[in-house]
Amino acid sequence: MRRGVRANLPEVARTAVGIVLGLVSSPLAAQAPWLAPGAQAIGVFTQQNPIPGGGSLGEARLVQPVAMIEAGWGRLTLTATADVEGLTIPNGELTIGAYGEGFVDRRHPHTYVHELILAAHDVLGRADGPASLSLALGKGFAPFGPDDPMSRPVERYPVNHHLAQILERALVGAGVRVGPALLEAALFNGDEPENPSEWPKVSRVGDSWSARLTVSPLRGVEWEASLARVHSPEQRGGAGPDQSKWNTSARYQGSDGAAQWYGLLSIARTSEANGAFVFQSQAAEGSVTLGRHTPYLRIERTERPEEERTTDPFRTVRPLLESSILGVTRWTIFTAGYGYDLRPRGPLAVRPFGEVSYARIAKVGSGLFDPQTTYGRTFSWTLSVGVAVRWKMTGHRMGHYLDDRAMSGMAGMRGM
Repeated sequence: MRRGVRANLPEVARTAVGIVLGLVSSPLAAQAPWLAPGAQAIGVFTQQNPIPGGGSLGEARLVQPVAMIEAGWGRLTLTATADVEGLTIPNGELTIGAYGEGFVDRRHPHTYVHELILAAHDVLGRADGPASLSLALGKGFAPFGPDDPMSRPVERYPVNHHLAQILERALVGAGVRVGPALLEAALFNGDEPENPSEWPKVSRVGDSWSARLTVSPLRGVEWEASLARVHSPEQRGGAGPDQSKWNTSARYQGSDGAAQWYGLLSIARTSEANGAFVFQSQAAEGSVTLGRHTPYLRIERTERPEEERTTDPFRTVRPLLESSILGVTRWTIFTAGYGYDLRPRGPLAVRPFGEVSYARIAKVGSGLFDPQTTYGRTFSWTLSVGVAVRWKMTGHRMGHYLDDRAMSGMAGMRGM
């Protein structure tokens, strides 16, 4: 049964235009506009053993090739991010345990327009008052879960990416800040993209919602709790199962002078088809930067659906229906890595890195899927080496469009 709040799009659009015109004509619009461009790409070679069907596979790929612009004028900010993974990894990136959008054991390519969000902050003009209201409209991340893996230390995406984030949706959202607390909420379309060039189905905007409460009691410390109801995410026509989701995480980022520290603890749960399938995840990761050296770790324990696969063992049948889920597996993955900054200062960052992952795969419940049959054994090794190149990509936090303090106090990670 479909649940959600249907948005009246013409009314929302008229309201948004009115707010924008009001802000542009306000005294703050006289402030000088600003522009912050950035770009990145990672060249990586990955060797994994086993892969679906058994044996091993090695691949060299260019991943996370993005260009972005953040701009501001008065109370308005624009975030635009282009991602060309549809050209560099059309068949996905070999990634242990990954799934989503029709890919399995490969991370899917993101859409070409990854983010395009216009946000308005302090729309009530009461910056010195007890509360501040922000609004956002466009395509991007719904307010749910912790930061996107692209802005975190480990190059390899976690299995829980689709449990802990809701990305590439057409959304309209609002955020209210009171002191150290920020409450965000958004309406969006439930459907996920089926290919890199696909846009959200605008007629479905409003069939899904999410909300996130973030509290920052101390500088560098952040806690969030999120809820979401997503209608038919993997069936574009809207006939697929719904998801009920929650996530909570704690994050720390700070420096003691000699070292820069980062840590994240995240717990996620997704229930599909009114509780017929439940997927849980616990993950912890951290890094320390000492001069040019950055060692990092991640430990993850995540359950994922095992869906009916096509003749390509890395792809699953779409559209997805309840009958396409053949079972559930639990992936326990330990990842360790090390990066070395060739250019520790300046706008251009060049970081060679290496990381290794060890995974244990366990069957959950009595489904038809058997990991021993599919992979030939129930453990896996993955090794990756590569070079990450970034230019001015130090401040952006994907999905934090409604946070009027996103660029201060809790600046985005440089990524791996």
